[in-house]
Amino acid sequence: MRQQFQNGLRAGMPIALGYFPVSIGFGMLAQGGGLSILQAVLISMTNLTSAGQVAGTKLMISCAPLVEIAAATFIINIRYMLMSLALSQKVDPSMTLAQRLICGFGITDEIYAIASMQQGTLTFAFMMGLIVGPFCGWAAGTWVGAAASALLPASVKSAFGVSLYAMFIAIVVPSAKKSKGILCTSLLAAGISCALYYLPGLCKISAGWSVIITAVLASAAAAWLMPLRTGGETEENES
Repeated sequence: MRQQFQNGLRAGMPIALGYFPVSIGFGMLAQGGGLSILQAVLISMTNLTSAGQVAGTKLMISCAPLVEIAAATFIINIRYMLMSLALSQKVDPSMTLAQRLICGFGITDEIYAIASMQQGTLTFAFMMGLIVGPFCGWAAGTWVGAAASALLPASVKSAFGVSLYAMFIAIVVPSAKKSKGILCTSLLAAGISCALYYLPGLCKISAGWSVIITAVLASAAAAWLMPLRTGGETEENES
């Protein structure tokens, strides 16, 4: 069990190192919006959801209605439910419900990618080792960013703020280069988002509902126009 934990810890260390500088930007965002250091760190420790966490915090700072915050974060984070369902087919059958829930809490895009590539079953010890590093890296980076926010000049804050979006781009671009479906879906989502921001009438829609509309329309259009076959290829890729 100890060896399995150490294996997971080694596998998750690159993720932890990547999360640390990115979460500094989130800490600065939260502190700059009026949240305390403790509040920023607690958000990171109880969410660990990157895009959903950033979107939800921005909505909180803008005093958006609770229903809007809940709906937006649910839509953004719903992919983690699908990832957890996929990994549930690989976990050790002896893993208890409580252990499965703990593992589900720690699932992120990068952790899912590492776990899904492992050979054999996923033990609780391995998953804890895989999750604990990124969890600590994300929380520690948030604390550093929130604590340093008051000391750093505005130009440095802006630079770290870009790191959040750089992480999202780094996640999307490699997949978009390999899959025509992902590329088209990403471009469609960007187009819908721009329309909701710039077009008269549509620009009056709040940020939270804009996120919800964009995600639902883009994903629904992709599922309808580019459905996946059993082999994982879209119809467009086959033609």
